[in-house]
Amino acid sequence: MKLFHISHTDLDGYGCQLITKEFFKEGYFYNANYGIEVKLTIKKVLEDIKNFKDEEILFLISDLNLTFQESTDLDVDINKMIAEGYKIKLQLLDHHISGKKSAENFYWYFLDDKRCATKIVYDYMFEEFEGFDCTTSAWLKPLVDAINAVDIWLENEIKNFEFGKVLMSMVTKVKEINNILFADQNRELKFYLLKEASKFLDEVDGHIKLDNEIHFMKKEFLKLSHKDDTLDNLSAKFLVKTLEDVKEELTVLYKGQKGLLTYCLGSISIPANAFLKENPDYDFFIDINKKGNASFRADGKLDVSILATKLANGGGHVNASGGKFEDFKETIDFQEVRNYIQNKLDKL
Repeated sequence: MKLFHISHTDLDGYGCQLITKEFFKEGYFYNANYGIEVKLTIKKVLEDIKNFKDEEILFLISDLNLTFQESTDLDVDINKMIAEGYKIKLQLLDHHISGKKSAENFYWYFLDDKRCATKIVYDYMFEEFEGFDCTTSAWLKPLVDAINAVDIWLENEIKNFEFGKVLMSMVTKVKEINNILFADQNRELKFYLLKEASKFLDEVDGHIKLDNEIHFMKKEFLKLSHKDDTLDNLSAKFLVKTLEDVKEELTVLYKGQKGLLTYCLGSISIPANAFLKENPDYDFFIDINKKGNASFRADGKLDVSILATKLANGGGHVNASGGKFEDFKETIDFQEVRNYIQNKLDKL
């Protein structure tokens, strides 16, 4: 069975996926906030499922309440695909009472406002599948209880509540890996931190000890060698290595010169400069965010102030400029962003 799992972008959402990742080991994971992200992510999942017509599919949505219209549209799409021969089991597991109408109208929409989504998913996995081995349950169940305590605000469960508060802050503050351009790596860092955090659950003042260690846990994950460095430097090196691994997919061309395009990377001065120095065959670097604001960087091979002016009514310095694409439309699909920018470059 192939797993396709959409979950929210907070501690509870990632807690849900940590559980299914431990059970399935492999799968296709997506994270979305509310609004347009939910619609776009569901659309992306349905497109991805089309590559597996002959396999059994579990399409799981957790810690996200769909509007009645979103639920109706998804129900229609799934039933259409099933009629076409796809073997899809759709299941939504959530605890937000705002999804009550959807839960009352669709059999696949499960709602329980007495448990957080992570706990619902944990219990669901044991009920529907053979469950985890004892070793996994030993560290996972206490972690689930801590997430549950903070997510539904059980202040009387003092130990779990305080530990959960640290977990919530820890997941929220993972900024070292971009969660849009490198969603998988960002998610893996969060999974790593959650699993490492579980080691402190049985200790006296475990929440305080965990809070003290988060910085070093992040550094351990980001290290590319045994050599230690500051967290910022380790993050920059990790980012450059990650960009290099996928640079062909991020490449755009302008009058025979190569550029690297990123989406919502933010604060690109250091990583862009490091990437261009490590990859001399690239001449410029562009980062664009969801609102169409763009940053341009170069290392002496292209005047990006001119490029920014022509491309996005911007300007600035020879090696550092900015601009705004007024007709840019928010998306979660990088390929759409790349096509948009390349079309603009081709017209210059």
